[in-house]
Amino acid sequence: MATFTVSGDQFAYEGRPVRLLSGAIHYFRVVPEYWRDRLLKLKACGLNTVETYVAWNVHEPEEGSFVFDGIADLEAFVRLAGELGLHVIVRPSPYICAEWEFGGLPAWLLADDNMRLRCYDKAYLAKVDAYFDELLPRLRPLLCTNGGPIVALQVENEYGSYGNDKAYLEYVRDGMIARGMDVLLFTSDGPEDHMLQGGMIDGLFATVNFGSRAAEAFAKLREYQPEGPLMCMEFWNGWFDHWMEPHQSRPASEVADTLEEMLGEGASVNFYMFHGGTNFGFLNGANHIARYEPTVGSYDYDTLLSESGEPTAKFYAVREVLERYAELPPLELPAPLPKRAYGEVAMTGAAPLFAQLDALSAPVRRPCPEPMEKLGQAYGFILYSTTVRGPRSGMELVLQEVRDRALVFADGAYIGTVERWSPTGIPLEVPAAGMRLDILVENMGRVNYGPLLRDPKGITCGVRLGNQFLYDWEIRCLPLSELGGLTFAASEAGAGGQASHREQDLGRQAPASSTTRAGGTQPTFYRGIFRVDDRADTFLRLDGWTKGQAFLNGFNLGRYWEAGPTRTLYIPAPLLREGDNELVVFELHGTAAPVATLTDRADLG
Repeated sequence: MATFTVSGDQFAYEGRPVRLLSGAIHYFRVVPEYWRDRLLKLKACGLNTVETYVAWNVHEPEEGSFVFDGIADLEAFVRLAGELGLHVIVRPSPYICAEWEFGGLPAWLLADDNMRLRCYDKAYLAKVDAYFDELLPRLRPLLCTNGGPIVALQVENEYGSYGNDKAYLEYVRDGMIARGMDVLLFTSDGPEDHMLQGGMIDGLFATVNFGSRAAEAFAKLREYQPEGPLMCMEFWNGWFDHWMEPHQSRPASEVADTLEEMLGEGASVNFYMFHGGTNFGFLNGANHIARYEPTVGSYDYDTLLSESGEPTAKFYAVREVLERYAELPPLELPAPLPKRAYGEVAMTGAAPLFAQLDALSAPVRRPCPEPMEKLGQAYGFILYSTTVRGPRSGMELVLQEVRDRALVFADGAYIGTVERWSPTGIPLEVPAAGMRLDILVENMGRVNYGPLLRDPKGITCGVRLGNQFLYDWEIRCLPLSELGGLTFAASEAGAGGQASHREQDLGRQAPASSTTRAGGTQPTFYRGIFRVDDRADTFLRLDGWTKGQAFLNGFNLGRYWEAGPTRTLYIPAPLLREGDNELVVFELHGTAAPVATLTDRADLG
């Protein structure tokens, strides 16, 4: 057993003053085989604590079905940190923000239209209670009061940026205490009046989050918390990227100067992030301030360790500052993890989507095009199909409230793309014989921050032809969680010919546009096999491809998009197999040539 407390204006561990020098590593963004490497590098930098969020949607992807193994093995991550001599700060949700899908909330919450999120809503709190009943007993043996490494737990997350429901915050706090969370509990908020007023809880220790102007931030905290240690719970030393926007970076010198200012104030600090990792699969979040802005798959964050774990200039600049405030041992880093450029992968197999639908899903019929969550789906794509009687002319097809990006097909031919951030109608001429409409909608990540947090996916209002809503829909959920049933035929790369399946599959020419190759008629899965003798980290490049999703040996690597900024997908060596490896690419629009490349360096834009 050990104690970690607030003593005057300092933290105390076992009665001795301690300054927390912490860094954030999210276990669910790093393959478990690399946890030790990242934690050892954190310790080598001069930090004594690791902090992690806990993502509810990782651990309860379906209501009542809990996952705590593999990349979700929170307990193993915490135990490993303790074995390496690190303290641990855990921020156990229910909401985490973190540029993570839906801020860590599970998508199935959205099936209930009446449920109000992040407030004293009994329906919502019942779900939180059921989750805490599973999660918190797992943390209890890992608390320092029970001999474990966890010294502190956060209540909710930056709540003052969202609301001011004190009854809700107190309910979450009381629920943690009732389940044996007897270590230091705290809140964290931005250093602004309304944020601190909304997010602080009477009697609970408060911290602040910021990226610069430390003295100003701490002065604001002191107005609300005159005594106690100063701590920046999120020192934003880098930033994240959105699709269609430039890559974000911050100079190492600027980070070092702000750290020096904090330490000069006698403060403790948690680097957000120390190592960002990767938003694998469909689990990136999105912002919606002026418009919808989906986050890329890389969570490199331009921070102390790169996405693939290499120390950056910031690592060395931070260690140099820390050496002036703490006695550090000589720098000793783990051996560098090898990287390989495995070269080109010929994608010899092709499987057009429409011919594979029965292998991927079972159709359901609904009067209206319902969103994913109403059908028990969280992530991926959803296909809406109907028929329209003709003739009709001079009319516009309108997807009302599409979330987030839809490809539209008329009698199998691509006719346009509708995007949430720039919704436009599509002119449509319906012949006398009528027309089949297929609308494939991609969920590009639920909003993770702010007042527009409630973000159902798919077509969330309706489809109109002119002012007339269209009814009687066949809907197929396409989470792409299992691709084993796909049937591949020879692609251009496999057949050695010049014509691709995109020019053949439906015998019709689609119009050229900025979002599809001329001749592209439907989304297609491509498959290639490559051999690996020595496993090493590598990066997938898809130059000449347009937009889609990549899978390696059944593992969902994440999204790619020619819109950038990100140009590569990180592949940690543990995802590879010695011998043959299967790469599947789901391309939405078309590719200049069905060839992928595995290189030894990242390109973040």
